[in-house]
Amino acid sequence: MEDILYKHGFGFKKKFGQNFISDKNLLRAIVADAGVAKQDTVLEIGAGAGALTGALAECARRVVSYEIDRELKPVLEESLAGFENIEVVFRDFAKENLETLEEALGEYAVVANLPYYITTPIIMRFAEEAKRCRSLTVMVQEEVAFRLAAAENTADYGAITAALARRGEAQIMRKVPRAMFSPRPNVDSAVVKIDFTRGGFAVKSEKAYRAVVRCAFLSRRKTLENNLMNAFRLGREEAKEILGAAGIREGARGEALSPETLGALSDILFEKNIVTG
Repeated sequence: MEDILYKHGFGFKKKFGQNFISDKNLLRAIVADAGVAKQDTVLEIGAGAGALTGALAECARRVVSYEIDRELKPVLEESLAGFENIEVVFRDFAKENLETLEEALGEYAVVANLPYYITTPIIMRFAEEAKRCRSLTVMVQEEVAFRLAAAENTADYGAITAALARRGEAQIMRKVPRAMFSPRPNVDSAVVKIDFTRGGFAVKSEKAYRAVVRCAFLSRRKTLENNLMNAFRLGREEAKEILGAAGIREGARGEALSPETLGALSDILFEKNIVTG
């Protein structure tokens, strides 16, 4: 892969967070982690030099890959020559209409070596907006992976953990040392699979759940009671009553509560019209 990049005079661009993988064993392992099968449609974000794109196309029915850097077009034309089940789209995925894209894709899985600077926005977009996405299998910074898959009452547990847990189950599949990338980044990475077909739970209002998650982690040093009062302009007695109705002990902090408990709290706030919509 490096010889193709050199041949076309490609220079890595820091602004796009370009760190490519070429190790075939690792690429096959990522495809296996994602559970890609011959009937699947896969959406890739960040084709890069096409190494992962090709590995996906060997196993999937169809691969649609977004790439923001048009200078990679001649590289991809060469590296993906011979594949008839790949469509490379040279646009910024962040600007795409996800609803329209999903209509064209049908049911699909996301597999991507995500640029670090767009990791959280991309993951949260699928968690909050996607209707037909079965799973996300993504390469992220190791510290981000720990947050995505954290358990409650741990240092890594936070708002993004609770937000993802509402939709599905996040699991660290493998750790990837920085030496596997070119150019070599300053941190290690990990592959995380977020499975929207497993785990998850229903709430009465997505808006209320998101508001409660923000509130719970508003100030980690404060009790949830105080955060509720500040976020929703509640009196102390009303805040105590709501927490009690959700089965939350007095003095509890947001990071100690499971996503399901936060969901129960959001349902009560919605029922009381404290959060609407």
